[in-house]
Amino acid sequence: MTELSPFFQQTALLVVISGPSGVGKDSVLRGLKERGLPFRFVPTMNTRPRRSEEIDGVDYFFVTTEEFVTLLEQGELLEHAVVYGDYKGIPKKPIREALQSGQDVVLRVDVQGAATLKRLIPEAVFIFLTALNEEELVARLSNRKTESPESLRIRIATAREELQRVPEFDYVVINHADRLKDAVQDVIGIIRAEHCRVHPRVVKL
Repeated sequence: MTELSPFFQQTALLVVISGPSGVGKDSVLRGLKERGLPFRFVPTMNTRPRRSEEIDGVDYFFVTTEEFVTLLEQGELLEHAVVYGDYKGIPKKPIREALQSGQDVVLRVDVQGAATLKRLIPEAVFIFLTALNEEELVARLSNRKTESPESLRIRIATAREELQRVPEFDYVVINHADRLKDAVQDVIGIIRAEHCRVHPRVVKL
């Protein structure tokens, strides 16, 4: 059997899924996992308290502030930021290992983190996930009932600002309130299209 030339070898992708709070990033990610796509999801490290429904190492890597600072000083974080008073960062090692093995990597980050990654790794694929409109987004944030009134006010104000940053991304996907499967399929379509590029995106860490 004749092997494909190196020109046609598929290159592993680094896919960054971002968007304001409340647009359904976690739901879309679960949808991708349920479809059985062969990608490696690398959770963000987070110093905020774990919510009851969250699983350490699956939703986030939950660490103390001291542990986070140690990793930062050791240069083991791809990017980091302070979001709503808590530290967030992306570990380098699992990303490098997956890409080197030919496995796609998916990151779920906030818009601030995506902007940093865009500067550091412009070869990644950046997808902005959003609600149909601002009114729907505000309604989703309000209906979650997971924040104090002040925290909710800050999240809504931040989300409005983040919606203006769509032009910084490669793709935008609308996650309609009752059509999660469509949003998941759109993301799958983007990944498949990127794998068909004549000039693939090559990420080096």
